Formats: sequence, structure tokens, C-alpha cells
Amino acid sequence: MDYKAQFKGKKITIMGLGVLGRGLGYTKFLADCGAELIVTDMKTEKELSTSLKILKKYNNITFVLGEHRLQDFTHRDMIIKNPGIPLDSIYIKEARKNNIPIEMDASLFAKHAPEVRIVGVTGTRGKSMTTTLIYEILKANEKQLKQKVYLGGNIRGMATLPLLSKAKKGDIVVLELDSWQLAGFGEAKISPHISVFTTFMRDHMNYYKDNMKLYFADKANIFKFQKKGDTLVIRPEMQTLIPKNIKSTLVVAQKKAVADFKFIVPGEHQRENLACAVAVAELFGITKVQSKKAVEKFRGMEGRLQYVRTVRGVKIYNDNNATTPEASIVGLESFTNLPDRVDKNRRIILIAGGADKKLDVSGLATAINKYCKYAVLLPGTGTEKLSALKFRVDVTVATDLKDAVKNALKHAVRGDIILFSPAFASFGMFTNEYDRNDQFMKIVKSLK
Repeated sequence: MDYKAQFKGKKITIMGLGVLGRGLGYTKFLADCGAELIVTDMKTEKELSTSLKILKKYNNITFVLGEHRLQDFTHRDMIIKNPGIPLDSIYIKEARKNNIPIEMDASLFAKHAPEVRIVGVTGTRGKSMTTTLIYEILKANEKQLKQKVYLGGNIRGMATLPLLSKAKKGDIVVLELDSWQLAGFGEAKISPHISVFTTFMRDHMNYYKDNMKLYFADKANIFKFQKKGDTLVIRPEMQTLIPKNIKSTLVVAQKKAVADFKFIVPGEHQRENLACAVAVAELFGITKVQSKKAVEKFRGMEGRLQYVRTVRGVKIYNDNNATTPEASIVGLESFTNLPDRVDKNRRIILIAGGADKKLDVSGLATAINKYCKYAVLLPGTGTEKLSALKFRVDVTVATDLKDAVKNALKHAVRGDIILFSPAFASFGMFTNEYDRNDQFMKIVKSLK
């Protein structure tokens, strides 16, 4: 596949370079292909300095920083937008008015790589763990598959489009896809060959303007354009949400299928994600025994109920990627049946809090009262909403993350668990959720 020829000389506006690495990845790729690029971002030159330093060698990139200009959305061959930018943005509307295609990294890859086999994974919760497990199982069995296995999509710092230079006919690409990226699949009218839909619940209501139908419509692109011969794998609770008339084959993954797997990650919900991953592996001819062997080597994922270390007999877990109240509730429930616990309840000290996403927080307050002996909250609009509710246990608001960890440790005794599970967005105190994760890990690793 001559991937460079598909972009050489094309006039492309990239909307949102960002600081997570994905925007940098596909910008560099397109520049190497010889595209004529305009990179526009609301962030300043100073804020984007790390990315700009890498891109300064290219003379086919024009940077427009600290603003967007309508003129950069006319007379272009395509616009590539950052996932978080709304489709009703005035700049996107300007491009549409001028009949310019709106593209996104992962869906653009899928359009230009029709000969690879794509496994796409979405879900309000569980998509990262399921994606990684599928990748690890398939990667461990590459010899049997006789094809290379690649990872992409909503993975930290990893752009998908550059995989065009690596993936060959028949290779397998496993993509984690959030609702924004799936909006791009909807625009392109394509769905992955094998899709997994783990869960659907309220999230991102600030983006979707409190409209669950709009949110589901984006998520549903994971299966909407599947054809006969394609497969959709779901967790049991998703059955009522999937239309009866889908063209693909529906597989309901059952947790009992992996009951005898040694799996390091706590929580019954994670067993359900594992069941989805094993069901996908079976579609590629990977046996349960082979999957079990790969899973036994799996050491967990950063930011997802990740055991970090034990300090003075207190185990500290990082669940940074729990960005909804429901996700944090499930995180708390995951520690109520551990075999090495003497007291199964109320030994958890929770660190949570952050920016509100217009979600109901009453269930989280109930869970804190039920499972926690103490809670420390980070400042933010979500915290203000949560703090207004009634608690039977002590709940305090810290000045920052370092203060929160220090406070939690002060109230912990040997045998307790400190769980960092924010339940809210990272806006305000942190650059993004990855920055929040990195700060937490650095603080915990420095504890004495």
C-alpha cells in the first residue's frame, strides 16, 4: 500500500495539536508524507513547546496558535479534528459549508487500511482494560496467527494513522475507541470488523448537553455499519440496548467462561471485560488455554485499579481513569471481597474529587458511607456538588493532590487501603487526566 501517495500534496488543516502525543504523531506522519499542513490550536506556543520543538524541522507546516481562523477551514482537501472538538463548532460548520471532509485519526486510518482486520472496543467503562487484554492475548499468539498485531485508538500518546506505514494485508489492529472517535467512524460510515461494546451509562453529559441519545448514537457507530460476517461482542447487560436487526453476529460474553483464570486485577466487572477479550481471541482461533497463559502474565494497567505500593502496611491503588461516580463506586466495590482482608468493609480511604460533568453523585455518597472509613476530596465543581450531600464518615477537602495523599496516609492504619479514584474530570487542577495520573504516581513513589 503506497500510503504516502494518499496524502502527498494534500492541503490539510489539523485542528488541535494537543499535548497528549496523538496529535503530534499524526501531524508528523502527514508532514513526512508531504502534505501541506495548517496546524491550528487554541493553546499558545509556550503551552505546545514540546510538540513544536519536534515539528520545527518541517517546512510544510504552518502554525496558527492561540486561535482558530475561519480562513483555515476553506479551500482545504480535509480537516482532521481532535476528538474533543464538537462537531457543531463554527469552524467545523465552515468546513462543511465548503464541502470539506471532516476526518479523525482512527477512522481515517480505517478508511485507508481496508485490508487489515480491525478490532474496535468501546464502552463507558471497561474499554481500556478490554482493549489491552485483547491485544496482549493476540500479541502472545502472533506466531499462530501468522500476522502482526498492533494497538491504537484512544491510547495515551499513540496516534493510529501512522500505523499505515506498518500494518500489512491481514494484520490485526486493536483500537480503543471513545464516543468522539466513533463519531469519526459514523462520518465515514464504517465500523470495525470485530467490535466490543462493554457498558453504556451516563458520562460526558457536559459535551452531549445532557442528551443520552446523542451519546449512544456516537457509541453505536461501533456496530452500526457492520456487515454480514462481522461480529459484535457484548457484556450481558448490553443485550437490551442492541437492536435486533443488526447485520453482524452477536456474541454475549459470559463471566463464567473465565472463572478459572488467574487474573491480577480486582473486581467482578473486570472479569466481565476479560470474558469479552477471551471471546474475541476465540474468533481468531486462540484457545481458552492459550488465552489463560497470556492473562497469567498480565500485570495490570496504570490508572485502572492498579496496585502501586504498600507504605507502612497500607496498600495504595491508582484508579485515576475512573472519571465518573459510577466508575468509582465499582472501584470501591472491588475491594470488598479480597481474600487477605480481615475486615471486609470500611477499611478504605478514598481520594476523589474534581470537575463536574453533570452527572448524579448521590450514589457515590452512598458508597462512601458504605465502604469508606474516611474520604479526602480534591477541589473542583464536582467536589462542591458532592460535599453538599450528607455523610456518616469524615469527608474533608484537600488543598491539592499532595495534601490529599498526605491526609489519607495520616488517617490510615496497617491493613487499610488508600484508593485514588477521582469520579470526576481533571479540568482545572491538571492539564488532563494523564497529568493527574502522573502527579499521583510521582507523589506515591516519593513517600517514605
